[in-house]
Amino acid sequence: MGWKEAKRPLSSKVIPFWPSLRKSRNKPPVDAVAKGLAEDQAERFYTSNVQPKGPSPTESKLGSLFDALRDDEGDEKDKLEVDSTMEYLGTRLKISLENAELFVILELLQAPSVGEITRKGYIDGWKASGVGATHQEHAAHTRKLVSSLSKDVTLFKRVYRYAFVVGRERDQKALSLDNAIVYWVMLFTSPGMAWKTKHRDWFNLWRTFLTETWTRSVNKDMWNMILEFALKSMTDDSLSFWTENGAWPSVVDDFVLWCRERGVGKPQSMDVDADA
Repeated sequence: MGWKEAKRPLSSKVIPFWPSLRKSRNKPPVDAVAKGLAEDQAERFYTSNVQPKGPSPTESKLGSLFDALRDDEGDEKDKLEVDSTMEYLGTRLKISLENAELFVILELLQAPSVGEITRKGYIDGWKASGVGATHQEHAAHTRKLVSSLSKDVTLFKRVYRYAFVVGRERDQKALSLDNAIVYWVMLFTSPGMAWKTKHRDWFNLWRTFLTETWTRSVNKDMWNMILEFALKSMTDDSLSFWTENGAWPSVVDDFVLWCRERGVGKPQSMDVDADA
């Protein structure tokens, strides 16, 4: 199962909004006007001879790499569409498109959607990584990130949260449940961070719970809070960190109660009472 089973995000135009500027109704004093004109003239004098800063050598190399990845017939000047993106990820970086590896690179390059990479995201992402300007160096860096994903909580959080941004359709604020489950499978299984402990396969329980009871979409708050719940449940099988008056979304409350109805995740105090 992978991203190809999720619905492909819709392309859309982004219309910039320029806030209007309010003009002051009060006329400034004459001396203030004169001072402002003098300052403007001085600024023009010192900036008129300053040449625009061009791209750095690294940026130029990265720009050339990006151009070589583009399909002149199928891609815009500053964007790789889905076919070019898949070719780049699979052939050049040699990553799987079926697991969390996909989201690692999409987060690094700040891709606007699954199956799309922009020139700016490509150049800025690889430049910030500081690993050079060749496909071989980029592939090696990607493998290093992927190998750290299951152990580096900070990295995993960053990748997980961006998966929501890149995975939703452009005109939607939430993920469909079907797509969310696909992405959770990719993130909570190897090489991602497996949501399980020695005694519990929490992700399997979560997935079963969703299949049996949940029909709504997944908004950003729910998406992010499930990660926090997952991390806590991996260190506390009893779910004793959960309380009815906590700040968890209702779906987490329902999940905990669903688990307890099946004898899963009882607080330690309840286990002690039962043994008495």
